[in-house]
Amino acid sequence: MNVPEIFGENVFNLSVMQERLPKDVFRSLKKTIDEGRLLDANIAGVVANAMKDWAVERGATHFTHWFQPMTGITAEKHDSFISPTKDGRVIMEFSGKELVVGEADASSFPNGGMRATFEARGYTAWDPTSFAFIKDGTLCIPTAFFSYSGEVLDKKTPLLKSMAALNTQALRILRLFGNTSAKRVFPTVGAEQEYFLIDRKMYDARRDLVFTGRTLFGAKPPKGQEMEDHYYGPIKKRVSDFMRDLDVELWKLGILAKTKHNEVAPSQHELAPIFTVTNVASDQNQLMMETMKKVAGKHGLYCLLHEKPFAGVNGSGKHNNWSMSTDTGLNLLDPGSTPAENGQFMLFLVAVIRAVDEYQDLLRLSVASAGNDHRLGGNEAPPAIVSMFVGDELAEILDAIEEDKPYKGRGKGVLKLGVETLPELPKDTTDRNRTSPFAFTGNKFEFRMLGSAFSIAGPNIMINTAVADVLREFADELEGAENFNAALHDLVVRTIRKHKRIIFNGNNYTAEWAKEAHRRGLSELRSCADALPHFADRKNLALFERTKVFTEREVRSRMEIMLENYSKVLTIEALTMIEMGRKLIYPAVNAYISDLCAVAANKEGAGLSAASDRALLRKLSADNDALFSDADEIEELLVQSKEAGDAEKTARFFADKIIPVMKHMRACADEMEQNTAKKYWPFPTYGDILFSVS
Repeated sequence: MNVPEIFGENVFNLSVMQERLPKDVFRSLKKTIDEGRLLDANIAGVVANAMKDWAVERGATHFTHWFQPMTGITAEKHDSFISPTKDGRVIMEFSGKELVVGEADASSFPNGGMRATFEARGYTAWDPTSFAFIKDGTLCIPTAFFSYSGEVLDKKTPLLKSMAALNTQALRILRLFGNTSAKRVFPTVGAEQEYFLIDRKMYDARRDLVFTGRTLFGAKPPKGQEMEDHYYGPIKKRVSDFMRDLDVELWKLGILAKTKHNEVAPSQHELAPIFTVTNVASDQNQLMMETMKKVAGKHGLYCLLHEKPFAGVNGSGKHNNWSMSTDTGLNLLDPGSTPAENGQFMLFLVAVIRAVDEYQDLLRLSVASAGNDHRLGGNEAPPAIVSMFVGDELAEILDAIEEDKPYKGRGKGVLKLGVETLPELPKDTTDRNRTSPFAFTGNKFEFRMLGSAFSIAGPNIMINTAVADVLREFADELEGAENFNAALHDLVVRTIRKHKRIIFNGNNYTAEWAKEAHRRGLSELRSCADALPHFADRKNLALFERTKVFTEREVRSRMEIMLENYSKVLTIEALTMIEMGRKLIYPAVNAYISDLCAVAANKEGAGLSAASDRALLRKLSADNDALFSDADEIEELLVQSKEAGDAEKTARFFADKIIPVMKHMRACADEMEQNTAKKYWPFPTYGDILFSVS
């Protein structure tokens, strides 16, 4: 296989554009892509025709505006290229207007009350910075999505706005350090993707997996991840075949799939790409998840992307490795080795520290979901308390700067930014902290709280926006300074002193850290119901309005959507538990009880002891009665939830009233699974599922 030859073969990328577009059109489009300039409307027709010819040559018959509504997945409406001719035949056409703008129904997607059902018109607009690609015989054009009256209805548009805000403010900072060559600053992301692969037959046999993506019942198997023998272990043939085919499909789509390995839990794996510009990384991660499921099906497998598909073993995350780079190739979170670079690095570093501290609630709610509530806090997932890890060396440097004391790593002398040189730090200046939510890892920050099914757009909107706003304040202060070096040093010192509470380099799982975080005043938002209402806090509304990323109406609509989604997910899970409990578990256990009663009666009739049988019967009967009672109670509570009030009150009702009963119902079922003969249990167990792929 010639990987360089197949890489990007289904992508209308720069090399294809250069080959197929007139030179002046290519130069104009490349400026739009590289510098964020407005698209020249005069070239749209030429680009569209070239794009169509290329796609048709590769077997495409349709095109679609591929967008990311607030559903968490992508959406597409397909139109063919055909256009009728007078002689009753057709030709293949694609106009500039069809490329740039499309129309989609805006009322049937989540909109948080911004659109009524009768207000249906919505538009999609081409994002030329993310390349078009061919998928299943269709030319897919990445687009933004908004309503007839201009409300933003997707995840791409605010992501692009947050990137623009970061670019503007970061360039102001670079100019202060004498950098006049950089024309653009953009955030970059590498999103490590964890997932489970199970046999498709096992998936089909579990109604909870089919309806909810996770197991609502399941006792812990005799062997799970305790031996740690799956992590980085030899990859099974069937999984290896899947991974090979997945790599090929992703490479054809221009996705930089780089690293693959077994993860900690049985049947769990990971795929990591190379870093790229954030909006492209976001598009490609959505495409990656879709491709994973498609390729898994060809191998008789099913790819689970739920954050916590199995209780008691690792959940799956998506580690969002975030940094900032210039169009000249400079990583702004690389410490560097000269005084100017050191001061510049330190300013960007403390800007991120301040942003995370001031907007820890936004970072937490950006990863909030019903599924992630089960994952956060254990098995290598960070807790719900947002904190930062910078490592011992950087922590010592920050302390030395703050206190004007010598840094022991370089001997005598205090560190003065812009005057003296910090030690040249190696790329791996610190150990990794797998319990930290937001960890510095050499030249980037790893945001580890994302669940595996998440779109990375939401969390990166929050990071970009918060950092951009802090950089704006820094630039405002430093641009008017009489003595830049002195002002820089004072600003960094003040920022460290005020926001160092967010830095914690220890074990985030300990009870002691939870107490210490509370003492420091850090927020602990355990569930969606706790976290999501903070989206519309006054300070957060002000942030989004200053940066022009969201309007207040857009914030409130998104909060409404996320709260409603939480309640809808839990409703589906609750109804699935009721169905499985009543129709599968309860009758199965009753059948076992009936047969066990007969065994006990026969023993006693023969003068033998049936004490153990009677004890087991009492336990099973009690658990089965409790399960049935819990199902009735959940059903009643679901009815009551409809009268709970608005979306926030409804979410709170689910968190406080319904989830505890669901947990109790599961506990009863899981205990019965361990006490019921295997042949009676109505669906595959954890042991069956997790070790089903050979």
